[in-house]
Amino acid sequence: MKILIYGINYAPELTGVGKYTGEMAVWLYEQGHEVSVVTAPPYYPEWKVGHHYSAWSYKHEEMQNISVWRCPLYVPDSPTGLKRIIHLASFSILSFPVMVGKLFWRPDVILSIEPPLFCGPTAWMISRICGAKCWLHIQDFEVDAAFELGILSSARISYKVLQIERWLMNKFDIVSTISSQMITRLDTKSVKPEKQVLFPNWVDTALIYPVKSLNIFREQLGILPTDIVFLYSGNMGEKQGLEIIIEAAQKLKGCKEVVFVMCGHGAAYRYLRSSADGLLNMHWLDLQPLGKLNDLLNMADVHLLPQKAGAEDLVMPSKLTGMLSSGRPVLATANNNTQIAEVLSSSGMIVPPGDTTLFINAILELAESGNLRKKLGESARNYAIEHLGVEAVLSQFEKRLRECVAENTNLRTDGTPK
Repeated sequence: MKILIYGINYAPELTGVGKYTGEMAVWLYEQGHEVSVVTAPPYYPEWKVGHHYSAWSYKHEEMQNISVWRCPLYVPDSPTGLKRIIHLASFSILSFPVMVGKLFWRPDVILSIEPPLFCGPTAWMISRICGAKCWLHIQDFEVDAAFELGILSSARISYKVLQIERWLMNKFDIVSTISSQMITRLDTKSVKPEKQVLFPNWVDTALIYPVKSLNIFREQLGILPTDIVFLYSGNMGEKQGLEIIIEAAQKLKGCKEVVFVMCGHGAAYRYLRSSADGLLNMHWLDLQPLGKLNDLLNMADVHLLPQKAGAEDLVMPSKLTGMLSSGRPVLATANNNTQIAEVLSSSGMIVPPGDTTLFINAILELAESGNLRKKLGESARNYAIEHLGVEAVLSQFEKRLRECVAENTNLRTDGTPK
């Protein structure tokens, strides 16, 4: 098959949507498919375009035998609501000429990654002109999240935007998303059940696995073997509610064995770093390359996964897969009956979003009980192996992709001529 992937985030971004889209593209190529990508220069989560790339020019490159077109876009230093809209719209507009050029490549399927939904109309139009199937994969319900988190607040605009979103989603042949609760939300968008596909994020359990030996990051930061490390690693943005970690560190600065590590970058980084100024029980690290990811995750005794109220079923944090595969328990803020709470029912602890007191109590309970951490960590690892393995997830996705394409081609679902 010829597969055209269209989305704003891609490798070499180390976290979030770009990480998964990059891994998916390489995996599909390794199965024998022709894969081409239309994307932006890497900028996430630092909100700064990477070295050797430009925000203002087009660039073509070959990455791991995959043709990648980088398109210009506006990247704001501080991504407020309006600036985010301009940012996403700029990529949609400036990537349009490259997508038109892909008509001559004649893909069998166009896989559009949300966010941004702004790219949806172009993906759908190009697919219809060249006779390709069009698949929308939703990593975040960005429209719902923007309104529910207050990034956008006008009820009048909300109604119109949600109407457009519903209309557009139903133009696609397939609409997939990453959790069962997010699939349920597709029902509220009137997406037909036969179009809905569960396509969860994954983890390479052979790459991320529990390690009990001395940890290079603990040594680097001067953390003692007897200290209990609570680690947050990933994007530091507005959806995470990361202030609760700073508040907990401030309240627990007298507990010498409880240590917090914040690893990553993002729109809220400067504010969080300033809020934690002077805290000796908190350490900061930059995002680490893939080769050091397992060591980073194994530094933790407990992983932290804060979420703001209302965001838990709009986004399924991509970082959760690695946390579970590392064999460490996860302390998350989420409401009951959400997907995060369901996943962590036997492999972590859940407290309500924004409840600092219960969050601190959970930290102390986990810090005081090595047996509890061991039990929850083993359950986390087992869950990752059984449900999140890269081969199982992507093989099922590829099967559905073949079925979709075979509906209007002369190919069988195994890719051979009929």
